[in-house]
Amino acid sequence: MIPAGGLGTRFLPATKAVPKEMLPVVDKPLIQYAVEEARAAGIDSFVFVTARGKAVLEDHFDHATALDELLAADGKEDLRRAAAATALSAGMVAHVRQPAPLGLGHAVWCARHVVGATPFAVLLPDDLVLSEQPCIGQLLDAHREHGGNVVAVMDVPRADTGRYGVLDVAADDGRLASVQGLVEKPAPADAPSTLAIVGRYVLDPSVMAALDAQEPGAGGEIQLTDAMARTVGDVPFHGLRFEGRRFDCGDKLGFLEANIACALARPEMAAAARDILARFA
Repeated sequence: MIPAGGLGTRFLPATKAVPKEMLPVVDKPLIQYAVEEARAAGIDSFVFVTARGKAVLEDHFDHATALDELLAADGKEDLRRAAAATALSAGMVAHVRQPAPLGLGHAVWCARHVVGATPFAVLLPDDLVLSEQPCIGQLLDAHREHGGNVVAVMDVPRADTGRYGVLDVAADDGRLASVQGLVEKPAPADAPSTLAIVGRYVLDPSVMAALDAQEPGAGGEIQLTDAMARTVGDVPFHGLRFEGRRFDCGDKLGFLEANIACALARPEMAAAARDILARFA
Protein backbone atom coordinates (compact mmCIF):
# COMPACT_ATOMS: atom_id res chain seq x y z
CA MET A 1 0.00 0.00 0.00
CA ILE A 2 1.25 3.46 -0.87
CA PRO A 3 -0.64 6.34 0.77
CA ALA A 4 -0.48 9.39 -1.49
CA GLY A 5 -3.43 11.55 -0.55
CA GLY A 6 -1.66 14.43 1.20
CA LEU A 7 -1.73 18.02 -0.05
CA GLY A 8 2.04 18.58 0.09
CA THR A 9 1.61 22.07 1.50
CA ARG A 10 5.21 22.28 2.69
CA PHE A 11 6.27 22.34 -0.97
CA LEU A 12 3.96 25.10 -2.17
CA PRO A 13 3.86 26.63 -4.73
CA ALA A 14 5.40 23.60 -6.51
CA THR A 15 2.56 21.37 -5.31
CA LYS A 16 -0.28 23.73 -6.18
CA ALA A 17 -0.98 21.78 -9.39
CA VAL A 18 1.53 18.90 -9.20
CA PRO A 19 1.21 16.17 -6.53
CA LYS A 20 4.20 16.15 -4.20
CA GLU A 21 4.68 12.46 -4.97
CA MET A 22 5.38 13.40 -8.60
CA LEU A 23 8.20 15.82 -7.82
CA PRO A 24 11.36 14.44 -9.46
CA VAL A 25 14.37 13.07 -7.66
CA VAL A 26 16.88 13.38 -10.51
CA ASP A 27 14.69 11.98 -13.32
CA LYS A 28 12.11 9.84 -11.54
CA PRO A 29 9.14 10.99 -9.49
CA LEU A 30 9.38 10.36 -5.77
CA ILE A 31 6.61 7.77 -5.75
CA GLN A 32 8.39 5.67 -8.37
CA TYR A 33 11.24 4.99 -5.96
CA ALA A 34 8.76 3.46 -3.51
CA VAL A 35 7.21 1.29 -6.23
CA GLU A 36 10.61 0.13 -7.47
CA GLU A 37 11.67 -0.72 -3.91
CA ALA A 38 8.53 -2.78 -3.40
CA ARG A 39 8.90 -4.60 -6.72
CA ALA A 40 12.56 -5.39 -5.97
CA ALA A 41 11.36 -7.00 -2.72
CA GLY A 42 8.92 -9.24 -4.61
CA ILE A 43 5.71 -7.26 -4.03
CA ASP A 44 3.45 -7.55 -7.06
CA SER A 45 0.15 -6.00 -5.92
CA PHE A 46 -0.22 -2.30 -5.21
CA VAL A 47 -2.91 -0.19 -3.60
CA PHE A 48 -2.52 3.55 -4.10
CA VAL A 49 -4.53 5.68 -1.68
CA THR A 50 -5.01 8.99 -3.45
CA ALA A 51 -7.21 12.08 -3.33
CA ARG A 52 -8.74 14.65 -5.64
CA GLY A 53 -6.19 16.04 -8.10
CA LYS A 54 -3.97 12.94 -8.04
CA ALA A 55 -5.06 11.33 -11.31
CA VAL A 56 -1.60 11.93 -12.73
CA LEU A 57 -0.32 9.20 -10.37
CA GLU A 58 -2.59 6.71 -12.10
CA ASP A 59 -1.40 7.88 -15.52
CA HIS A 60 2.26 7.61 -14.56
CA PHE A 61 2.00 3.88 -13.84
CA ASP A 62 -0.14 3.21 -16.92
CA HIS A 63 0.92 2.51 -20.50
CA ALA A 64 1.37 5.66 -22.61
CA THR A 65 0.66 4.41 -26.13
CA ALA A 66 1.08 7.73 -27.94
CA LEU A 67 4.39 8.46 -26.20
CA ASP A 68 5.66 4.96 -26.92
CA GLU A 69 4.83 5.29 -30.61
CA LEU A 70 6.51 8.70 -30.82
CA LEU A 71 9.70 7.50 -29.16
CA ALA A 72 9.75 4.38 -31.36
CA ALA A 73 9.38 6.50 -34.49
CA ASP A 74 12.27 8.72 -33.37
CA GLY A 75 14.46 5.72 -32.59
CA LYS A 76 14.85 6.76 -28.93
CA GLU A 77 14.89 3.24 -27.57
CA ASP A 78 16.60 4.11 -24.29
CA LEU A 79 13.91 6.64 -23.41
CA ARG A 80 11.23 4.28 -24.66
CA ARG A 81 12.44 1.55 -22.30
CA ALA A 82 12.65 4.02 -19.39
CA ALA A 83 9.07 5.18 -19.93
CA ALA A 84 7.73 1.65 -20.44
CA ALA A 85 9.41 0.42 -17.25
CA THR A 86 7.11 2.60 -15.12
CA ALA A 87 3.95 0.79 -16.26
CA LEU A 88 2.40 -1.74 -13.89
CA SER A 89 0.68 -4.72 -15.47
CA ALA A 90 -3.07 -5.25 -15.52
CA GLY A 91 -4.35 -6.60 -12.23
CA MET A 92 -1.39 -5.31 -10.21
CA VAL A 93 -2.93 -1.98 -9.21
CA ALA A 94 -5.94 -0.73 -7.28
CA HIS A 95 -6.70 2.92 -6.59
CA VAL A 96 -8.60 4.02 -3.51
CA ARG A 97 -9.80 7.57 -2.82
CA GLN A 98 -9.26 9.21 0.57
CA PRO A 99 -12.04 11.80 0.69
CA ALA A 100 -10.40 14.06 3.29
CA PRO A 101 -6.86 14.37 4.75
CA LEU A 102 -7.66 12.86 8.15
CA GLY A 103 -4.29 11.26 8.86
CA LEU A 104 -2.15 8.30 7.84
CA GLY A 105 -4.30 5.87 9.83
CA HIS A 106 -7.37 7.06 7.96
CA ALA A 107 -5.59 6.68 4.60
CA VAL A 108 -4.65 3.09 5.43
CA TRP A 109 -8.17 2.34 6.68
CA CYS A 110 -9.66 3.59 3.40
CA ALA A 111 -8.05 0.59 1.69
CA ARG A 112 -9.45 -2.00 4.12
CA HIS A 113 -11.74 -3.71 1.63
CA VAL A 114 -8.95 -4.08 -0.91
CA VAL A 115 -6.36 -5.34 1.59
CA GLY A 116 -8.70 -7.79 3.30
CA ALA A 117 -7.70 -9.92 6.29
CA THR A 118 -4.07 -10.47 5.28
CA PRO A 119 -0.74 -8.93 6.34
CA PHE A 120 0.17 -5.92 4.22
CA ALA A 121 3.09 -3.57 3.61
CA VAL A 122 2.90 0.21 3.74
CA LEU A 123 5.49 2.42 2.03
CA LEU A 124 5.38 6.19 2.49
CA PRO A 125 6.79 7.87 -0.62
CA ASP A 126 8.04 10.82 1.47
CA ASP A 127 10.72 8.48 2.81
CA LEU A 128 13.22 7.52 0.12
CA VAL A 129 15.61 4.78 1.21
CA LEU A 130 18.82 3.90 -0.63
CA SER A 131 20.05 0.43 0.31
CA GLU A 132 21.57 -2.67 -1.24
CA GLN A 133 18.64 -4.80 -0.08
CA PRO A 134 15.27 -3.08 -0.40
CA CYS A 135 14.23 -1.65 2.96
CA ILE A 136 10.74 -3.16 2.74
CA GLY A 137 12.37 -6.49 1.83
CA GLN A 138 14.35 -6.38 5.07
CA LEU A 139 11.10 -5.89 6.97
CA LEU A 140 9.44 -8.74 5.08
CA ASP A 141 12.32 -11.04 6.08
CA ALA A 142 11.84 -10.08 9.74
CA HIS A 143 8.08 -10.59 9.43
CA ARG A 144 8.56 -14.08 8.00
CA GLU A 145 10.67 -14.94 11.03
CA HIS A 146 8.66 -13.23 13.78
CA GLY A 147 5.19 -12.49 12.37
CA GLY A 148 2.99 -9.70 13.68
CA ASN A 149 3.99 -6.09 13.02
CA VAL A 150 7.43 -4.98 11.88
CA VAL A 151 8.27 -1.31 11.40
CA ALA A 152 11.40 0.40 10.13
CA VAL A 153 13.09 2.44 12.83
CA MET A 154 16.09 4.69 13.31
CA ASP A 155 17.69 6.40 16.28
CA VAL A 156 16.96 10.13 16.30
CA PRO A 157 18.09 13.00 18.53
CA ARG A 158 15.83 13.30 21.56
CA ALA A 159 14.99 16.85 20.51
CA ASP A 160 13.35 15.44 17.35
CA THR A 161 11.01 12.87 18.94
CA GLY A 162 8.04 15.20 18.48
CA ARG A 163 8.22 14.56 14.74
CA TYR A 164 7.82 10.76 14.91
CA GLY A 165 6.04 7.79 16.34
CA VAL A 166 8.41 6.52 19.03
CA LEU A 167 8.85 3.00 20.40
CA ASP A 168 8.58 1.95 24.01
CA VAL A 169 11.17 -0.81 23.91
CA ALA A 170 11.01 -4.04 25.91
CA ALA A 171 14.23 -5.57 24.54
CA ASP A 172 16.79 -4.55 21.94
CA ASP A 173 19.62 -6.54 20.37
CA GLY A 174 20.99 -3.59 18.44
CA ARG A 175 19.15 -4.42 15.23
CA LEU A 176 15.72 -5.73 16.22
CA ALA A 177 13.77 -4.17 19.09
CA SER A 178 10.78 -5.80 20.77
CA VAL A 179 8.01 -3.26 21.28
CA GLN A 180 5.84 -2.94 24.37
CA GLY A 181 4.22 0.37 23.43
CA LEU A 182 4.14 3.31 21.01
CA VAL A 183 3.72 7.04 21.41
CA GLU A 184 2.89 9.41 18.55
CA LYS A 185 4.99 12.59 18.46
CA PRO A 186 5.94 12.74 22.15
CA ALA A 187 7.65 15.75 23.67
CA PRO A 188 11.36 15.00 24.23
CA ALA A 189 10.89 14.76 27.98
CA ASP A 190 8.05 12.27 27.56
CA ALA A 191 9.53 10.06 24.84
CA PRO A 192 10.01 6.46 26.04
CA SER A 193 13.06 6.10 23.78
CA THR A 194 14.71 7.78 20.80
CA LEU A 195 13.88 4.91 18.45
CA ALA A 196 11.58 6.44 15.84
CA ILE A 197 9.40 4.88 13.16
CA VAL A 198 10.08 5.87 9.54
CA GLY A 199 7.90 5.21 6.54
CA ARG A 200 8.08 1.45 6.04
CA TYR A 201 5.72 -1.03 7.72
CA VAL A 202 4.67 -4.67 7.45
CA LEU A 203 1.44 -4.94 9.41
CA ASP A 204 -0.77 -7.64 10.81
CA PRO A 205 -4.46 -7.36 9.76
CA SER A 206 -5.33 -6.66 13.41
CA VAL A 207 -4.05 -3.12 12.80
CA MET A 208 -6.77 -2.60 10.21
CA ALA A 209 -9.35 -3.86 12.70
CA ALA A 210 -8.01 -1.39 15.30
CA LEU A 211 -8.43 1.43 12.78
CA ASP A 212 -12.16 0.67 12.60
CA ALA A 213 -12.54 2.67 15.83
CA GLN A 214 -11.63 5.83 13.87
CA GLU A 215 -10.41 7.49 17.06
CA PRO A 216 -8.53 10.78 16.50
CA GLY A 217 -5.14 11.14 18.12
CA ALA A 218 -2.28 13.64 17.89
CA GLY A 219 -3.19 16.67 15.82
CA GLY A 220 -6.83 15.56 15.72
CA GLU A 221 -5.93 13.01 13.02
CA ILE A 222 -6.48 9.26 12.90
CA GLN A 223 -2.98 8.00 13.63
CA LEU A 224 -1.61 4.70 12.36
CA THR A 225 0.69 4.66 15.40
CA ASP A 226 -2.30 4.60 17.76
CA ALA A 227 -3.85 1.64 15.93
CA MET A 228 -0.56 -0.26 16.02
CA ALA A 229 -0.26 0.46 19.74
CA ARG A 230 -3.65 -1.17 20.34
CA THR A 231 -2.32 -4.46 18.93
CA VAL A 232 0.65 -4.64 21.33
CA GLY A 233 0.32 -7.80 23.40
CA ASP A 234 -1.99 -9.44 20.88
CA VAL A 235 0.56 -9.99 18.12
CA PRO A 236 4.38 -9.82 18.04
CA PHE A 237 5.69 -6.31 17.41
CA HIS A 238 9.23 -5.39 16.39
CA GLY A 239 11.15 -2.36 15.18
CA LEU A 240 13.95 -3.07 12.70
CA ARG A 241 17.01 -0.88 12.33
CA PHE A 242 17.24 -1.28 8.57
CA GLU A 243 20.44 -1.22 6.55
CA GLY A 244 20.50 1.76 4.23
CA ARG A 245 20.11 5.53 4.24
CA ARG A 246 16.77 7.26 4.57
CA PHE A 247 15.99 10.67 3.15
CA ASP A 248 13.05 12.70 4.47
CA CYS A 249 11.63 14.02 1.22
CA GLY A 250 8.73 15.64 3.05
CA ASP A 251 11.29 18.25 4.07
CA LYS A 252 12.81 20.65 1.53
CA LEU A 253 16.40 20.08 2.61
CA GLY A 254 15.83 16.33 2.84
CA PHE A 255 14.43 16.41 -0.69
CA LEU A 256 17.49 18.33 -1.90
CA GLU A 257 19.78 15.86 -0.13
CA ALA A 258 17.98 12.94 -1.82
CA ASN A 259 18.54 14.50 -5.23
CA ILE A 260 22.24 14.93 -4.51
CA ALA A 261 22.62 11.40 -3.14
CA CYS A 262 20.75 9.80 -6.05
CA ALA A 263 22.79 11.76 -8.59
CA LEU A 264 26.03 10.66 -6.92
CA ALA A 265 24.78 7.05 -6.96
CA ARG A 266 24.37 7.14 -10.76
CA PRO A 267 27.67 6.16 -12.48
CA GLU A 268 26.91 8.30 -15.54
CA MET A 269 26.25 11.40 -13.38
CA ALA A 270 28.51 11.03 -10.35
CA ALA A 271 31.61 12.83 -11.63
CA ALA A 272 29.68 15.79 -13.03
CA ALA A 273 27.60 16.01 -9.85
CA ARG A 274 30.75 16.16 -7.73
CA ASP A 275 32.12 18.95 -9.93
CA ILE A 276 28.91 20.96 -9.49
CA LEU A 277 28.97 20.47 -5.73
CA ALA A 278 32.62 21.51 -5.55
CA ARG A 279 31.87 24.72 -7.42
CA PHE A 280 29.12 25.73 -5.02
CA ALA A 281 30.73 24.41 -1.85
